[in-house]
Amino acid sequence: MVTLDTNIPAQHPSVGIRGSFGLTLQDRRFLIAALLMLLAIRLLFMLWLPFTDTTEARYVEIARKMIETGDWITPQFDYDVPFWGKPPLHTWFSALGMQIFGVGGFGARIFILLSGLSVLGLTGVFMKRYVGAEQALVAVVALLSSVLFFGASAFVMTDMVMTLGITLSMVAFFTQVTDQTGQRIWGHLFFVGLAVGLLAKGPVALVLTLMPIGLWILIGRRWSLVWALPWRTGMALLLALTLPWYIAAELKTPGFLRYFLIGEHFERFTVSGWQGDLYGSGHARAKGLIWLYWIAAFLPWTLFAGWLVWRVKKIAKVVREDTRGWHSYLLLWALAPMLLFTPAANILAAYTLPGMPAAVLLLVSLWSSVQGPPGRAARTVFGISIGVVTALFATITLLSKVAPEALNLKSQQALVTQALEIDPQMRVSYWGGRSYSAEFYTAGKAQAITDTGGLAALASDDVRDAVAVSPGALDHVSEALGQRFTNLGKFGRNFLFVEAGITGEKP
Repeated sequence: MVTLDTNIPAQHPSVGIRGSFGLTLQDRRFLIAALLMLLAIRLLFMLWLPFTDTTEARYVEIARKMIETGDWITPQFDYDVPFWGKPPLHTWFSALGMQIFGVGGFGARIFILLSGLSVLGLTGVFMKRYVGAEQALVAVVALLSSVLFFGASAFVMTDMVMTLGITLSMVAFFTQVTDQTGQRIWGHLFFVGLAVGLLAKGPVALVLTLMPIGLWILIGRRWSLVWALPWRTGMALLLALTLPWYIAAELKTPGFLRYFLIGEHFERFTVSGWQGDLYGSGHARAKGLIWLYWIAAFLPWTLFAGWLVWRVKKIAKVVREDTRGWHSYLLLWALAPMLLFTPAANILAAYTLPGMPAAVLLLVSLWSSVQGPPGRAARTVFGISIGVVTALFATITLLSKVAPEALNLKSQQALVTQALEIDPQMRVSYWGGRSYSAEFYTAGKAQAITDTGGLAALASDDVRDAVAVSPGALDHVSEALGQRFTNLGKFGRNFLFVEAGITGEKP
């Protein structure tokens, strides 16, 4: 078995420059301060940002329903309608958080944030172990300040939890097969990471993990490394962690496995504008667009990566001398999402997230190998980049608290709050279709109306109603509602019509 001595001497060619990266005490203080500032901003953003339609609000409402119904096996898209689109790990995280801390932004997002912090921790530990502590600090700050990672680090969705599983598996595999101490704990953590991925998003997590590892073994002819893993006990651990839920989910709602495995993991990515989606619609995009998404998602560090590419000869030399495969391992890991989703017909920018820890590690490691300790110009540009993105994140966070209307958020929090302040028993309806954020903020009571007959029926019962209407449907709905409803104006993106009190008075 090929081994890697963790006590690598300075300037070992296989992992870049180890030891001092040339950071001054002032540099380290700046990086630590930036890290703490970014974490503080992200915490406030998590607290202040309302849930927005459709992605986050949909997932958080599914988590709220999980608490309300007590069904922790099958997430529910609507009452008694199973949600087969994703496994439940991120839903469990949000539901558990809200059960502990209360139904709201903090509870729903706290365990997603802890998942993001765990990814940061694994990234830093991995870099420190094989390159150096100073490079690790730079890598952690760069990862947290990248546009997509910062946004996703406390956003209720599947991708950050899956990224945690993939990162754990990738770090654990490399450590297990290159560590001569023979500590098998890393081998078992590799299988734990696979289990996290399978419970967070499904088989796609296996592909995003095993594809780069398989290519790394194949290209480097590292066949013997495969046997460094504890396959027997590891597979037993993996199956014990994942099979119980998959079996229980199929038994509880037959048809789940067919839809999830075939529809979500094959047809979604091969059929443009896939019509089989039970919970929305396919995200039809031009094939290959995932690369442009990556460029935007990795800002501002995409610019540094672009500048480094101009040193292609030096990079090639570093990679050739890297007999242990550190850089090639990171490169394949970083590229795996783009390689997988380039031919896909339905993609989102968040699909690039699992490769971002590796992209940061590769960027910092190559920079330290090719450029050496950062000079004054590099320090200045890095500092400006950190300052700009921190100011941007801080501005958006502050606006989400004091002037959310300036952000034009696709959230119904303000409208629902206004309606319930008028009458706590108000029934809130949405013209044209569901609003997941409205359902969350009304504890599942908001309803959708899609025909004028339903509008007319609102005035014929003893329940006071509020109707949310988009600007495009304003005239049509206003006429259908009649004189009994008053337009109170625009709240967020919709207008609010409120019915007069039951005794006939205007609201």
